[in-house]
Amino acid sequence: MKIGIINSAFAQAGVETAAGLQHIARIGFDCVDIFTEAMTISLEEKHLIARTCEKANLPITSLPVVALGLIDFNDPVRDFHIARCKRFIELASEFGAGNIVLVLGEYLWQREVISPADQWRWAIESCRILGDYASGKNVDIALELEPFRLSLLNNIDEMVRFIDECAHPHVRANIDISHLVLSDCGPDSVHRLKNKAIHVHISDCDGKVHGDLPPGKGIVKFSPYLQAIKALQIDGVVSIELEYSPDPARIVEWVEEAYAETNRLMRLNDLRN
Repeated sequence: MKIGIINSAFAQAGVETAAGLQHIARIGFDCVDIFTEAMTISLEEKHLIARTCEKANLPITSLPVVALGLIDFNDPVRDFHIARCKRFIELASEFGAGNIVLVLGEYLWQREVISPADQWRWAIESCRILGDYASGKNVDIALELEPFRLSLLNNIDEMVRFIDECAHPHVRANIDISHLVLSDCGPDSVHRLKNKAIHVHISDCDGKVHGDLPPGKGIVKFSPYLQAIKALQIDGVVSIELEYSPDPARIVEWVEEAYAETNRLMRLNDLRN
């Protein structure tokens, strides 16, 4: 597999888009995931990203998108988020990216007012619509597992159930290693995503709360997970996801450290192309 990173690591530290992408290429990443807003990105910004990545020989592989309203009980809200996700699919296609990583929402009002079954059904319906649209753009949808109590997809059981019920060839799974740890899904459960997972996120955490730290900065034992991912035979990317560096002025060192440790772990587990 290849090593990528979500470029939001630099954006959140105030680094200009082109400079962040240039750092990513210089450090040695094979590719990049672009975090942006497809509804408002300017033509100038799109050209800047495409031009900078092409010049740096840095392919764009994925676009993350958070669309909590896909399971809203109001039809117009769902319709808006479907339209917004279509814009992300279009942008991914323009960039030559293989997928969008889609974050669904959480059950509303502690699952007490709106039927959880209805929210689940709305998510299935929304993802089927998006899967159909993605199929025409040669893009896949990789669903994110979020390790929060009320998240729709908060463990591997729910992810597998959702993908099976959705039954769409362009709606698959993203594997986020620290999220698996936080949701108490061990490496022995990863095999259930065989032929379902297409993309991987890697980051560390303290084992208690969401962290998105560089690998080695927390408690995650990565090798068993990487071995389980290797067995899935995914022809894809392990993308580092970093959020909110404690010292934005040293973001370059933060990313370099994350790359070095991820590269070491992937080579140690014979997972690096």
